[in-house]
Amino acid sequence: MTDSSSPSPSVFVHPTADVEEGARVGDGTKVWHLAHIRSSAEVGAGCVIGRNVYVDAGVTVGNLVKIQNNVSVYQGVTLEDEVFVGPCAVFTNDFRPRAQNPDWKITPTMVRRGASIGANATLVCGIEVGEYAMIAAGSVVTKDVAPYQLVAGNPARPKGWVDDRGEVISRDVDNPPQRQG
Repeated sequence: MTDSSSPSPSVFVHPTADVEEGARVGDGTKVWHLAHIRSSAEVGAGCVIGRNVYVDAGVTVGNLVKIQNNVSVYQGVTLEDEVFVGPCAVFTNDFRPRAQNPDWKITPTMVRRGASIGANATLVCGIEVGEYAMIAAGSVVTKDVAPYQLVAGNPARPKGWVDDRGEVISRDVDNPPQRQG
């Protein structure tokens, strides 16, 4: 991982993107048009940061993460390795947003390894999305999502279970399939 003052030759940053001094970007990562990565943000190796993506200060993005166009990843959000975030997905970080709030505090959100978040999904802060979970496009997620669980709707509700590739393997929402280990 390199910092913005000495970018690795294997990191591609489009000329219209802004990677602030103090941001760390991993080898092989591509930062596309109009993206903005704030100081103290960490973006892992082999990531794709799409057009108009905002990665706030203090955010951690794991390795091999793909963040599609028009996504803002605010302070308090952690994306582990191999997470997919679809276009225009929204993360929040404040339960009681006000323009002026001296008591404002960040409420963290964790997205575990391999999880996928569909286009236009909204994740309300304070939740954990389990590894390899699948959030359908347009969903509003207000509660934790179990590993390998498929959720959809507003509010998002369980719809089944997926495998590592995202294929639906069961629609029995009450009984997760046994994993072979």
